Amino acid sequence: MIESLPLLGAGGCSAAGLEFTVVDIRTTGLRSGRVVELAAVRVSADGSFGGELTTLVDPGPGVPPGPALVHGITRGELDGAPSFGEVLGPFLDLCAGSVLVAHDLASAGAFLDREIGALGVRMPVLPGVSTQAAARSVVRLPNYRPATVAHALGVPTRPGQSALSGARTVAQLVVGLFGRYGLTFASPPVLPGLPRFADGRLLPRGEALPAEPGWMAEAVERIPGGGAGDAYLDLLAGVVADQHLAHDEVAALAVLASEAGLSEGHVRATHERLVTALREIAERDGVVTAAESRELRQVATALGVADAGELQPTAAGKPTRVLVLGTTVAADRLRARVLAEGVQLAKKLTASVTHLVADASVPADEPRLMRAAELGAVLLDVGVAPVALGFEPPPAPPAATAARMPKLVGGRVLMGIGLLLMFIVVVAMFAGTPLAAGIFLAVFGVGALLGGWWLAEPAPR
Repeated sequence: MIESLPLLGAGGCSAAGLEFTVVDIRTTGLRSGRVVELAAVRVSADGSFGGELTTLVDPGPGVPPGPALVHGITRGELDGAPSFGEVLGPFLDLCAGSVLVAHDLASAGAFLDREIGALGVRMPVLPGVSTQAAARSVVRLPNYRPATVAHALGVPTRPGQSALSGARTVAQLVVGLFGRYGLTFASPPVLPGLPRFADGRLLPRGEALPAEPGWMAEAVERIPGGGAGDAYLDLLAGVVADQHLAHDEVAALAVLASEAGLSEGHVRATHERLVTALREIAERDGVVTAAESRELRQVATALGVADAGELQPTAAGKPTRVLVLGTTVAADRLRARVLAEGVQLAKKLTASVTHLVADASVPADEPRLMRAAELGAVLLDVGVAPVALGFEPPPAPPAATAARMPKLVGGRVLMGIGLLLMFIVVVAMFAGTPLAAGIFLAVFGVGALLGGWWLAEPAPR
């Protein structure tokens, strides 16, 4: 149903004038199952908003809703919700004349294809874009989960549990990726006509604002991803970022993994991998806080990973925590570098921020610059930040300076020898050494001094 379009940098077909419809879904299973929530947000390449829809979807009477701890949807909420057939008409109306977008386009497309196929509806092939794949092409990150990519690109929202929250975040990602990075299409997208259906009904659900992210939410952004096929690791990371795990919730996740065809050994290894990665992140900066120790121990215990979660808080110290301000590619790449180096990347200015980095898009009168200085944070320009933060060594001296280094050293050694000879001459003369011998040594001493001075003299500019 959806064909992923190849993207290029500069030189391809521009996205100017195109519109995108960002799709996000919540499902009953990890790799297969039914859609229980659908959301779509229409946006143009320049960021103009074109409308949105969201609705719960009843997969059928009595069909379990799947992992409520992941999407927050209960069976009771689905009772009385429209079927997928009822929401297909409004959904296709919103999509008409646009390029479809999903963060994981292959997964979302497979679920939608199954739902539409079950209705017996014939659909043309629709052009699509994966923001996950697009992000991989322009910025290097530890993982490419939506929250991590959003943080790296400076998108000021954090996805909640609802499909609409996720779609809104991805809509900002697609605008940033095409606008800021100048992505283009290898060939002009073909926008086919879509079938029309009678107006259906929608049943949106409300959602509370996501909780303020704690250490765990920030830490999972720095955990290396498991690759395109490791959806269970991404699922685990999302769950531990939002809440503490209980044993019954872990059991529910294990069932979900089993239904997706994952072995018990794979699940256990993924649990160990997650806890080990969290421990390494906590210890990397040399400072372990009581909150880090407590949260890691709770997650390790719930996942059944013995000993790996035992950390002792350190008595003092302040971990490096970096806030990057700016909307340029340089700012994005520095945020990505901070995450890749395992350093804490702040979302806003607090007393825990140790370094504030600004790019050229940040005005000199930005209030956070002055406030950061008052809080004792180090202020850096984006260009010098990688060296100042210890990510890169200081630049090597210019080639001319490097070439002069042997002469400089040799000159100083020769001058030292000359001074030593002159000192010996003075002492010898006072001790009664013949005048001829003193003059002989003095000539050598003066020669060494002059030669050394000539070698060590700074080159003319």
